[in-house]
Amino acid sequence: MDHPALSAMRALLGLLADGAPAEDFARPAAEARAAGVVPDEQALVDEATRTALDIRRTLEKHRRRERELAALFDSAGDLAALRDLDAVLRAIVHRARTLLGTDTAYLTINDPTAGDTFMRVTDGSVSANFQQLRLGMGEGLGGLVAQTALPYASRDYRTDTRFHHTTTIDDAVGEEGLRGILGVPMRVGTRVIGVLYAADRRPREFDPDAVTLLSSLADHAAVAIDNARLLEETRATLTELNAATETARARSADMRRAAAIHDRLTELVLRGGDATDVAREIVALLGGGLVVHDADGAEVARVAAEPFVPPAEGVAASGASGQAVPVDGTWIYAVLAGAEPLGTMALLGRPDLTDGDRRLFERAGLVTALLLLLRRSVAEAEDRVRGDLLGDLLTGGNADSLTLRARKLGVVFSRAHAVFVLHCDASRRERLLAEVSRRARALGGLAGTHNGNVVLLAPTDAPGALAQTLSGELGEALGGVPVTTGASDPVTGPARLPGAYEEALRCVRALHTLGRKGGGADPSALGFLGVLLGDRADVQGYVRDVLGPVVDYDRRRGTELVRTLDAYYRSGANLTEARRALHVHVNTVVQRLDRVRQLLGDDWNSPSRALELQLALRLHWLSR
Repeated sequence: MDHPALSAMRALLGLLADGAPAEDFARPAAEARAAGVVPDEQALVDEATRTALDIRRTLEKHRRRERELAALFDSAGDLAALRDLDAVLRAIVHRARTLLGTDTAYLTINDPTAGDTFMRVTDGSVSANFQQLRLGMGEGLGGLVAQTALPYASRDYRTDTRFHHTTTIDDAVGEEGLRGILGVPMRVGTRVIGVLYAADRRPREFDPDAVTLLSSLADHAAVAIDNARLLEETRATLTELNAATETARARSADMRRAAAIHDRLTELVLRGGDATDVAREIVALLGGGLVVHDADGAEVARVAAEPFVPPAEGVAASGASGQAVPVDGTWIYAVLAGAEPLGTMALLGRPDLTDGDRRLFERAGLVTALLLLLRRSVAEAEDRVRGDLLGDLLTGGNADSLTLRARKLGVVFSRAHAVFVLHCDASRRERLLAEVSRRARALGGLAGTHNGNVVLLAPTDAPGALAQTLSGELGEALGGVPVTTGASDPVTGPARLPGAYEEALRCVRALHTLGRKGGGADPSALGFLGVLLGDRADVQGYVRDVLGPVVDYDRRRGTELVRTLDAYYRSGANLTEARRALHVHVNTVVQRLDRVRQLLGDDWNSPSRALELQLALRLHWLSR
């Protein structure tokens, strides 16, 4: 039979071999004491028990280290075979929870744009609020770790005053039920990119070994995140390079095609082609229809399309960008010479224009710009010649020579012509001249300046109607600036043109004198007053002096004394005829004329006063 002390020693060795729990190691010493061993042997057994426990702790520490190293090696293997970043992070967080034996583990990532850190991965969490938590830099334990790049541990976070508590964080932590928390920074170089945590739902002290282990796992997580970023950047770069290569290849082909087409269009222009020829070539290449306008909005060319006015916002956008822009399925291109607008091109029926075709359309715009510049230069040269001829016609000279020069420009004096003098604000006179020159070409006439006035010579049998039309159209073209137009009577032959000019000048002055700025008229519309008042200064003052009391009475009372007085004189002072014209009783006419007498005086109907009143009445109606 073994000695009790030896049996106790053998039992301790067996417990060590079996990896028994620590509480089992007290049993051999208790059994030896119960067997009645002597004190010296009991002391020896107790010492052996303590030694066995020390050995057990050492072995347990080694086993734990082996588990930790195995976990770190597994994490390193995950990093080497990185495919799914979230899967790697979840594995690291799960290992942290398992190795440290905590209730939860989680990981937050810093957001440089928002200036905070947000929850990325959790393990063991049960609170949705906690899983969506964001922490400001310096807030709570995790915010402090993210800000300082130092590990922090709290035995009981709820009562720990070292941290900046916020309602949002405390509510989420309380809902999760966390007490003991350890947080370590995840670093890439010197930059903190997030925080790795291990936490318990009871108070807990975290020893240095726990901090070291969690820091190692945090380093692996940081490497995983940075590797994923680099991998994504590499993939994005490769994608961009492939796209750039394809784009360069396509653009090179487009440029070769555009250059070839540009050469074709240039050759077409050099052979004498016009804007319509170029438009036909563009439509043949791109399809759809094309409308070209000059800077004044006049249609220059139209192929396979209905009349179309390009929207102002599209023209402005194209001019600002220098590119064709789509507007409601139509491509608009502002044709420019530097910053100067020359016209517009509108491609209709091709809303799906590719980038290559768009550039081709823009290249065609350069050729169109050249044509419009040539067209404008020719027009300007022709306008100068026409202006010089107009000046000579209005000054007077050899009729035969002037007739021959006019015939070369398409002006034939066998037809009746009228002279028009046009006035507007001085700041818009140059624009007015350009608009009048354009209309002169359309009318088959001449335009220019003479003695500082804008003048038009045009064939017409109805100068008054044309003068009114010109005033309306030109005023609209100048953006609402009033244009006053005086016209002469029609004349034939160059010899009568200087007199016609003076007549038109008197008409435009009479219109201004009568307060009809922005109107148009010829001598027949103004009658003898137009001739008499062409240079008069104060027509309104004259009407006021002669007829003012009657006009004022009508304005205040809503009566018709002025109309009754005019009807009286127009009927030859015949009350019956005046009654018929006014559609009132003869007594009403008498009563109204008596009121006129009270307003103007008893001599209102004397011959001299009657003449003044009739003149004032005519001026009053003309000025209105």
